[in-house]
Amino acid sequence: MCFVTPRQLKCAKSPWGESDQIGRLNWLTDESRAKVMSSIDTSRHYDLKVNFFMGMPSWKGAGDPAYQIWMTHTPQGNVNDNLMAVTKAGKELISYSGDAFSMYTHTGTHIDSFNHFGYRGELWNGYNVERHLGSRHWTVCGVEQYPLIIARAVMIDVANYHGVDCLPDSYAIGSEELKKVLHKQGTKIQQGDIVMIRTGRMSVWPDCAKYEWNTPGINIDGAEFLVGEGAMILASDNIAVEVAPSGEKDNYFPVHSYVFSEVGATLIELLWLEDMSKDKVYECGFFSSVMPLVGATGAPIQPFVFPLKK
Repeated sequence: MCFVTPRQLKCAKSPWGESDQIGRLNWLTDESRAKVMSSIDTSRHYDLKVNFFMGMPSWKGAGDPAYQIWMTHTPQGNVNDNLMAVTKAGKELISYSGDAFSMYTHTGTHIDSFNHFGYRGELWNGYNVERHLGSRHWTVCGVEQYPLIIARAVMIDVANYHGVDCLPDSYAIGSEELKKVLHKQGTKIQQGDIVMIRTGRMSVWPDCAKYEWNTPGINIDGAEFLVGEGAMILASDNIAVEVAPSGEKDNYFPVHSYVFSEVGATLIELLWLEDMSKDKVYECGFFSSVMPLVGATGAPIQPFVFPLKK
C-alpha cells in the first residue's frame, strides 16, 4: 500500500481535518503505544542522543547561533557581588552556582515541526504567513503540539551495507539502495514507523569540519519511497537527514519541504546510531518526549530505544 501521491510542490490539506497541525503523528494513539510497549525487550536499551557542549557541530549554513553556555552565578562571585539580600556569612556558607544557555532550536538531537519549511509562504494544511505568523514565532504547527512519541522504529544501516564506517561526502541514498539494505537486513517498514537511516556520519563526531558539510543522506527519491511505505518520521545520524548539497533545482532542502508540506511527516536529526549498528539491532521501540517550545520550528529530544522481542 502506498501512503502518498506524486509530488506537487505545494502544501497539502490534511486528511485529519482543517485544524490538524501534526499530520502523521496522529497515528500515535494509546493503542499503538500499548502495542509497542508489549513488543519490546526491556533487558537492554540504547541511548540515541548526543550531548550539548561548547564547540559541538551544529547547523551554521544560515548564520544560526551555535550552542553557548555561561554561568550566571558562581560561589565566589556571589560573595563578592552584592546581588542578593542575604548576609555575607550566608553567601559564604552556601556555594550557589547557576547558568544559562542559548542555541538554535535545531541543535543537537532534535525533532522538526511542520512550520520549519513550506512552499511560497504556506505550510501544511493551508496555514500561511498572512494569518499565522506572529512577531516571535508561528502561531500554528509548533513542536508543543506533538504527542508523546512511542513507536516502532527500524534502522536502515546503509554504511554497514557497504562495509564502511561512513559513507562518502554528498552520497545520495535513493529508493533502490534502501530496498537492497532492507532486504539484506530482513527488515520491513510498517505504517507509523520511525525510519532511522545510518550513514555513519557520527563516526567523525564531534569534528565540525568533517560532520557539518556535504553530508551523505537520502535524496527525494529515497524519501518518497520511505513515506510511501508508511513511515511517520524520517530520521538520521547526520545533520539534516537529506543529502547535501541538494540535487534539486531551486530547492536546497527538497526532502524537508516535501515531508512537512506535502506528506505531513517530520524529521529527527543527529541520532547516535553507532551502538545499535555494532549490535545489529534493526527493529526497536522508540521512546521520546519533545521539549514544548511554543511555536518553535524544532526542539531537542532525548530518545532511547529498546530492541523488539525475538
